Amino acid sequence: MNATIEKEVVIKTESDIVVARRAVREGASALGFGLTDTTRIVTAASELARNIIKYAVEGTMVLHPLEDGTRTGIELTFVDHGPGIPDIAKAMKEGFSTSGGFGMGLPGAKRLMDEMDAQSAVGQGTTVTVRKWRRQ
Repeated sequence: MNATIEKEVVIKTESDIVVARRAVREGASALGFGLTDTTRIVTAASELARNIIKYAVEGTMVLHPLEDGTRTGIELTFVDHGPGIPDIAKAMKEGFSTSGGFGMGLPGAKRLMDEMDAQSAVGQGTTVTVRKWRRQ
């Protein structure tokens, strides 16, 4: 596994979303993902980074390469210390939004990736981890 691919991006402004997208694109390419999967991963990262700015003001994204025996993948973890999500199950439903948006952020990211784990505590923040495995 190539440890130089691991990267952390602080997300505070719209321009940080661009930095996160670039880091994810470079990481996915370095791990051998094709164009279609790279685009899916970058889109999911963009949605989750945008959620940080919209709901928590600031947070971080950590990109981590994965290796599981014969599989190679990428893991993105988004952490914020914002208001938290009172009902994650409800937030995972397409169309649900507390900000008047389309409600595609969390469910859209989940659909684009292979695995997703979301943990949140009201008043403490949210951690969302998504993974994509490279097709052999």
